[in-house]
Amino acid sequence: MFAALAASIAIAHAQVMPSPSPTPSRQALSDAWWTGPLLAPSAGTLPHGHILVEPYLYDVVQYGAYNAHGALKPAPHENAYGSLTYVIYGLTDRFNVGMIPVFGYTAVSNGLNSSGIGMGDWAVLAQYRLTQYRAGSWIPTTSVSVQETFPTGKYDNLGERSSDGQGGGAYATKISLYTQTYFWMPNGRILRARLNFSDTFSSAALVHGASIYGTGSDFSGSAHPGTVLTLDAAMEYSATRKWVLANDFVYTQSGNTRLTSTAGETIDSGESHSFALAPAIEYNWSPDVGIIAGVRIFPSGVNTAASVTPAIAVNYVH
Repeated sequence: MFAALAASIAIAHAQVMPSPSPTPSRQALSDAWWTGPLLAPSAGTLPHGHILVEPYLYDVVQYGAYNAHGALKPAPHENAYGSLTYVIYGLTDRFNVGMIPVFGYTAVSNGLNSSGIGMGDWAVLAQYRLTQYRAGSWIPTTSVSVQETFPTGKYDNLGERSSDGQGGGAYATKISLYTQTYFWMPNGRILRARLNFSDTFSSAALVHGASIYGTGSDFSGSAHPGTVLTLDAAMEYSATRKWVLANDFVYTQSGNTRLTSTAGETIDSGESHSFALAPAIEYNWSPDVGIIAGVRIFPSGVNTAASVTPAIAVNYVH
């Protein structure tokens, strides 16, 4: 009787208590297709002989900024439409080279719009991969990158059309460390993470007349841009093989830019600090072709204008 009672209780318990759910299977790396987040470059490199082309279209909508004393400085509303294209070639499996052509057009609320589509400051880059991520290893993919920007865009002698300014007038060298790794979520899906560090050093720029530095028509001298430090933490969640949710969190610190006239007078801009985030969504037709759309949001920072930048890009690897 006791044995029969114990058996009946066990059967009833098994009927009431649900069986434990199976552990979700881990998504394979090959099952996840990526375009990349909106801002953070990849630490990975292209295999030898392969090429990547990724054109961006964007609109920087700018508002006001806070100065170093916390006071709001009103700024005219403007739309800076632009295109930026990454063209990268795998010289070897570890070493990639590339170029970044830039074009732009600016429409302003309180003045003359750009006279036409202008060339921005173009850049060339070289990237060398130090390590490669392996499943089960804690070592991320890491790369070092050097990017040189040339003053190909118009920046001074702007007259009454300041919106024609599309460049900075200085040579700029950006040295970066890129990292990338993968995490598996409790549901088995992959979260790809990037953490990038960059430092940019610029030469002096000769300035004559009205310029992107805010000088007047009678100014003659030079501008000395400060060093720019950028930290970018980005994440991508593989919701399905083709659909990916992405976000960048970016901190930027720019050093003081000093204007020096030929008469010896100096004007300092002061340091600027800003934080931005860039949520985006990706759709990938294949491992080699994808599209990303999102928006970069810059709240007003110290000496930094608030801006919202919707952007869209297509990523193609061959």
